[in-house]
Amino acid sequence: MLFSTAVFYVFAAILVFAALCVITVRNPVHAALWLVLSFFTAAAIWLLLGAEFLAITLVLVYVGAVMVLFLFVIMMLDVNFEDLRRDFRSYLPVGAAVGLLVLLEMVLVIVAGTAGAGSAGSLPAGSNTQALGRLLYVDYVYPFELAAVLLLVAIVAAIALTYRRRRGAKVQDPGAQVKVRREDRVRLLEMPAEKRDG
Repeated sequence: MLFSTAVFYVFAAILVFAALCVITVRNPVHAALWLVLSFFTAAAIWLLLGAEFLAITLVLVYVGAVMVLFLFVIMMLDVNFEDLRRDFRSYLPVGAAVGLLVLLEMVLVIVAGTAGAGSAGSLPAGSNTQALGRLLYVDYVYPFELAAVLLLVAIVAAIALTYRRRRGAKVQDPGAQVKVRREDRVRLLEMPAEKRDG
């Protein structure tokens, strides 16, 4: 068995284990940490397959943005900060295990990349980003645009379904503000001066 095949099986086992932990653990913070490990493992498998652009995109978009959003929402949901501070040490083993597994995966990807550098002659010319762009914007341009239009329609429909006018809400009318005249807002009064009798 080749070293890269063994590394793939190790990553696949870690990915399945982390995915099972995401749906079985009771603590939402632990589930989010296991999901981060799942994303890193999937990115490592994509790196082994030579899809560097997809791997980096997965790490940047999902681990960098979506997981931060998940953790932000988890923290905003009726969290008792005293319990969180008291249970902080209980998160340490899971966080350390996830961190060590991510570090192990990075080392294995680097070792597999240097070990398989001699067999890189079978790869096509150009980067995989260029090949992905050619597939999306040349070969599959109509399905890609159809998917974009469907997503746009879904976004507009979601906004239309959830948008409700509230009664009694004060709103500004920019058109009325632009059309206002001085005479409508300012009234000059002429009052006779008062004389004090004294």
